[in-house]
Amino acid sequence: MDADEEGPAPTVFVVDDDADVREAVDGLLRSLGLRVECFASTEAFVDAGRLEAPGCLVLDIRLRGRSGLSFLAGLRAEGSATPVVVMSAHVDVPMAVQAMKDGALDVLAKPVRPSDLIEAVNRALALDAERRRERRALDALRRAHASLSEREREVMERVTDGASNRETAAALGIAEATVKIHRAAAMRKMGARNLPELVDAARRLRP
Repeated sequence: MDADEEGPAPTVFVVDDDADVREAVDGLLRSLGLRVECFASTEAFVDAGRLEAPGCLVLDIRLRGRSGLSFLAGLRAEGSATPVVVMSAHVDVPMAVQAMKDGALDVLAKPVRPSDLIEAVNRALALDAERRRERRALDALRRAHASLSEREREVMERVTDGASNRETAAALGIAEATVKIHRAAAMRKMGARNLPELVDAARRLRP
């Protein structure tokens, strides 16, 4: 897959109201060759329009204005899948539990050990990349399915539900040879090399 299909390079978004922390995290992550954008508040991050950009979010919990915990809960309520690594100088059990319930991938106590932050960020970036690959693959499946003729969709639905060619022909009132033609066309358009792959494609397309 080429770079255009992969999309833009991922970015680590750092939201922390402590300028020293932002500078330290920025320097550490850039030293690894990562793209980094820093913000002093969740409001500034939202205003930048980067909520759906590829990458992950490193978020301080105790921020001036809207807290990181409130922002995290809002992200999940809106259906955002952006992986979030939470940092706080005041990590306690209730806060950590709430952050994890709201979808935080990791909760790190400040001062954060560089190795812990690097590990958490790498895990978050890998998760985001995998989710985006899955989304692209599903979008491609949906486009392929939309390209099927009505008869091809009918045949695909029946054979992937376990019906034989003969049973499908009887149910649709067509010849078995015709079923085989439509089945082959559906498999070709769906990129399925065999029936199990067609069954898997049908499963992934179900709501």
